[in-house]
Amino acid sequence: MLSTRHRFLSAALYTLCLLYAGPVQAAEPAPPFDVAAESVLLMNERSGRIICAKNPDLSIPPASLTKIMTLVVANDAIDNGYASLDDEVVISEKAWRTGGSKMFVAVNSRVPLRKLLEGIAIVSGNDACVAVAEHIAGVEDVFVEKMNRKAAEIGMNNTMFKNSHGLPDEQYTTVRDMAILADYYISHHPECLQIHSTKELTYNAITQRNRNGLLWLDSGFDGLKTGWFSTAGYHIVATAQQEQDRFIAVVMGAGTVRQREAVARQLITYGFRNFTTLEVLSAATPLAQASVWKGAQDHVALGPAAPVILTVERSSLDSIVVQNDFAESVQAPVAMGQEFGQARILLHDGLLASVPLVALHAVDRASLARCVLHTATLLFIRPPYWGALVLALLLIAACVARLASRTGASSRTRKKHGDNFL
Repeated sequence: MLSTRHRFLSAALYTLCLLYAGPVQAAEPAPPFDVAAESVLLMNERSGRIICAKNPDLSIPPASLTKIMTLVVANDAIDNGYASLDDEVVISEKAWRTGGSKMFVAVNSRVPLRKLLEGIAIVSGNDACVAVAEHIAGVEDVFVEKMNRKAAEIGMNNTMFKNSHGLPDEQYTTVRDMAILADYYISHHPECLQIHSTKELTYNAITQRNRNGLLWLDSGFDGLKTGWFSTAGYHIVATAQQEQDRFIAVVMGAGTVRQREAVARQLITYGFRNFTTLEVLSAATPLAQASVWKGAQDHVALGPAAPVILTVERSSLDSIVVQNDFAESVQAPVAMGQEFGQARILLHDGLLASVPLVALHAVDRASLARCVLHTATLLFIRPPYWGALVLALLLIAACVARLASRTGASSRTRKKHGDNFL
């Protein structure tokens, strides 16, 4: 990566740069191959970049993908101390009677909350969803309110949940919203991937396989959830990790189980082979320094206010350029974290991202003696030596004036006594 230093931009350009505090995303490109599904999206989980998408905002019933939000709300409650994995959950008749895919819990039995979460993640148990919702919120309807509040909180702007398990088809979402949800779930509850990657679950002497067939592939797949409904088709939220990169593929509206898995695998393979994610700038790493006028220190180090993590095409790595646009001279006092410019990341002259350049340490105002010394240093020692130049000009002017005065006096003396020499 190259690094260049420029003068501070004009106020108008600086204001424009402030609008780009993070990665700049254009409209998502379509997948470079045909996909056998109504709607798909591929996202890099580490950077949040959407690599490609097809109909990303098409409204589709989520079916059992709803259960990802059920797991999010339940795990958030556990993290906040409102529930424990060791809680004994009493199975209500409503939970027991819930149709569709089941974990096969018995009415009035007591099941550890930990086991119910496994039943949701591994075998998509609708009965387990209702039991968890009733345990966390008292009644399922209140739990669903929590689901919708969480959706709004994390930016799922085109989603509505009606129950904790996803049936029937009165609910709706988009692949974009499901990617946002999966990203939140993985980043806030990464330990849950161990459950989602489990290939089977035995409960009540009944063994069921995980419905995510991608787990049997040796390609780093470790989640996340499948779904199906007759009017919506076959869905999957798939995720895989290789080294430091993790991709999330959302496929909705496929025609068959094989199609949803094939499309998800194709998307994630495309991501790993053609893109990589790197930390272009690390937080608090010095990138430049500005001189400090009237400061206890002569300079202040400037660095990015936050790390800049970008997913880029592997073929473009050598074309990334970092530009630092900042005020080269500032006045004390300087507060740690105070903004003095922007670091801009460019690719082929296009802006990828920008982040504020901030002071990495505080600089107090200098004492009066130091201010005088600093001013003298600036005037007489450091280029362009204005003080020395002014002093030299004054001395030259004084010498010229004195010489002119002497010459004038001599001339007047000769004129006055000229007759004595005749």
